[in-house]
Parts: sequence; structure tokens; C-alpha cells
Amino acid sequence: MLVIASGANRVDEAKAAARVGALARADARFVREKTGYAIGGVCPIGHTVTPVTLIDEDLLTLESLWAAAGHPHAVFNLSPRELIELTGAPVVDVALRESVT
Repeated sequence: MLVIASGANRVDEAKAAARVGALARADARFVREKTGYAIGGVCPIGHTVTPVTLIDEDLLTLESLWAAAGHPHAVFNLSPRELIELTGAPVVDVALRESVT
């Protein structure tokens, strides 16, 4: 599973798991094997094995996004709409929203 989230957000693992089932943390070897990319450079497209992908709905509030381009020191610019078109992924609420009491 790949969650493409706003850097300002932390992913709510319970929300993600409710969409796709049980989750486990991926180590660097697993990430490289399944995506073809190193951690820190996982591009939203072009994976070795196509993942189930979710897009954080908060990204739609932005005009421009910067995504990893296959290397930890490379990025590319695209719009939220282009990201949705490229990935075909659903836009969902996956952000951790801490309640203030």
C-alpha cells in the first residue's frame, strides 16, 4: 500500500487500514523490491509491483505538489489533478486529526 500524503499531515494508520485491511511497516528491502525505488525516493508511479494507492484529500487544497522522482535527491512538480490522473488512486481522508480537549 502506498499513501501519498501532505507533508504537513501524519497518516492515520487506522483510517488507512479501514480502507485496505491490516497494515504492517515496510522495511527498506521490501520497499525497494516492491517499488523499484529506495525509501525517500519512492515515486508515485512506475512501481515494480503496482500498489494499492490512497491520496490524502488535503493535497487537493494545494495548487502545486512536489513528489519524489525515483531518487532521494530528485523531485518533480505536478498538480493534485495530475497526481490523481497518473495514479488512478482514490482521494480519501487519511490524515491523523488530533482532537483538542
